[in-house]
Amino acid sequence: MSTVLQATERNELKHSSLRKIRETGNIPAVIYGRKVESKPVFVSSADLTKTIRTVGRNGIISLDVNGSKHDVILSDYQEDFIKKEIIHVDFLAVDKSSKITVNVRLELTGEAAGVKDGGVLQQPVHELSITSTPSEIPQQIEVDVSNLQVGETMKISDILYQGSFTINHEADEVIASILPPKQEEEIDAGEQQEGGHPDNEEGRETEPVGEE
Repeated sequence: MSTVLQATERNELKHSSLRKIRETGNIPAVIYGRKVESKPVFVSSADLTKTIRTVGRNGIISLDVNGSKHDVILSDYQEDFIKKEIIHVDFLAVDKSSKITVNVRLELTGEAAGVKDGGVLQQPVHELSITSTPSEIPQQIEVDVSNLQVGETMKISDILYQGSFTINHEADEVIASILPPKQEEEIDAGEQQEGGHPDNEEGRETEPVGEE
């Protein structure tokens, strides 16, 4: 059963009205989809946070727009990086039985054997494009790299069969590797796995992304 999130249709689309919406604890949003006419709405920031906590970043939400309910997923969002606040949300209306293509976070788990030996773990890919029905979209795809040795790589082919979804990447695409210790100073620090991403940046966006 989907969690219901109340939404109110926006009739006033001037920029000043967006500020008023945010000042009253709400977030401007748009609902779109193949079978749904694109419609500007707003939702309560607190309710949205609670809903995502309940269903997960990739979960199906029953969006109640003035009494009319739509099954949606949170396809994309814009964030004010200074205030760390979500300032706009895109809801994609979905058919629970139809497959869609989305991006899902790739999470490397375990401490690689090669890292224990002084090697450097590289993760060139942080998101994977998958095709799945909405209810089968995983929150994230986890890959255990514990057995990865210095000089070894892990590829898409190593994780192709993880669930009821299709991974839309070439089988030989590298998702993790261990570089020898001597190459550590040559690596762009931004590519290293250490540090990861803040929780509020997790997730994925659908194709196509709706525009207001």
